[in-house]
Amino acid sequence: MPGDSSSHLSPDLRRVPRPKYLDVIRIRLPVPGMVSILHRISGLALFLAIPFLLWLFQMSINSPDHYVRYRAVFAHPITKLLLIGLLWALFHHLFAGLRFLLLDVHLGLELQRTRINSMIVLVAAVVCALACGALLW
Repeated sequence: MPGDSSSHLSPDLRRVPRPKYLDVIRIRLPVPGMVSILHRISGLALFLAIPFLLWLFQMSINSPDHYVRYRAVFAHPITKLLLIGLLWALFHHLFAGLRFLLLDVHLGLELQRTRINSMIVLVAAVVCALACGALLW
């Protein structure tokens, strides 16, 4: 058919059924792809955490009674773990964003370099989050 976009394919390839969905669990995503997806997830986590962080900030400056309540909330281990997770999201989003800016100006586009700088982003975000988390704990 003249208007068919698959007319340039061999007859064997036209009969192969195309997948209807992607099984994200079974796909082996390369490291740069993981960094990209985690960049989106970390941005969403930071956005959704804004009300919680503003509430903590408001409690810390409202009054002396609220400050005591703030200290009690902040002393809870679950709150500290949540804040360490947000620190990871912040550092990952920062480092991945810088990586994407460098890619936008055509630095590090080679396959090997993209894999290396993706690993650097992943490791640096975890190391910085753990270092700040140790100070926070």
